[in-house]
Amino acid sequence: MDPVTHGLASYALARAAFPRITRATLIAAILAGTAADLDQLSAYLGPSAFLAWNRTFLHSIASAILLAIVFAVALALLRKQKTDSLRIVLPLFLITSLLHLAMDLCQNETVEALWPFHSRKYSLDSVAHLDLWILLVLLAGALLPLLLGLVTEEIGAKSKAPRGRIGAALALLTVCVYIAARFVLHGNSVALMDSRTYRGELPRKVAALAESATPFHWHGIVETERALRELDVDLSRASSFSPDSSVVSYKPEPSPALEAARITEAARRFLQGARFPKASLEKTNTGFRVEIRDFAREGDSHSQRRVIVLVETDPSGGVLSQGLLWDPFSR
Repeated sequence: MDPVTHGLASYALARAAFPRITRATLIAAILAGTAADLDQLSAYLGPSAFLAWNRTFLHSIASAILLAIVFAVALALLRKQKTDSLRIVLPLFLITSLLHLAMDLCQNETVEALWPFHSRKYSLDSVAHLDLWILLVLLAGALLPLLLGLVTEEIGAKSKAPRGRIGAALALLTVCVYIAARFVLHGNSVALMDSRTYRGELPRKVAALAESATPFHWHGIVETERALRELDVDLSRASSFSPDSSVVSYKPEPSPALEAARITEAARRFLQGARFPKASLEKTNTGFRVEIRDFAREGDSHSQRRVIVLVETDPSGGVLSQGLLWDPFSR
């Protein structure tokens, strides 16, 4: 998810679980809950570094533990006066770091949650990268208690209870219920697409990617033997769902150039994380040009830079050049 949503979620968790912590601890908890997104800076080092580091090392359970320890030690060193004890600070930073991982696990993009023990990438596809409903609920949970506190101060009423705890807890509970509902709707979308045939072909692989505006609308992707298909899945009108309305992208015929491109080092690295790899073949003056993209990310309007594989071969399939490049159609 976006850093603003992560920051608000960490704020709500800190307010709900540890309402009497100092301001310095609260700020550190928010930073610990957003620090994993620092891996996006790898984009400045190029597409190869971005592919290797984005949503890998920092988006793992091991990294969440390490970040909690780092922020706890940093807070203890930077604060000269008395601060919260380690038995409060360390668990707080750990759960905000793990909350970041859990929220990103729910969205469309994959994370290597078990790094470095396992390189498998996980994604539940239940929430969009920027979910407006989650953002608004968390924002309301943070701002409304502050506004109510100002009103009670104006009328002279005083409360000994920590300000914002109830609002933060309600916001977190609402977000959890919302994500659970989206998880159920995601399963319904996948089942709907998987139960159909597509011009006589059975689906090999199906994905329903979340969209921000409404939990009832999903971006569907279906892979069959000969093609990749994009569909709009509207669960509010599930009875009118038609596989024939899909946008079809046919796979190229097998060839020596495609096979040579597939086994290159650049393609191997890319295919480890690509969910729906899509190859295109173009004849050139020196042979063939092969491009490989991730079909699942092409329809994501919130994804920023995307990496592609470019391989050039001679007419017989010998590799002339290979590399990881930025997709010119991405931001």
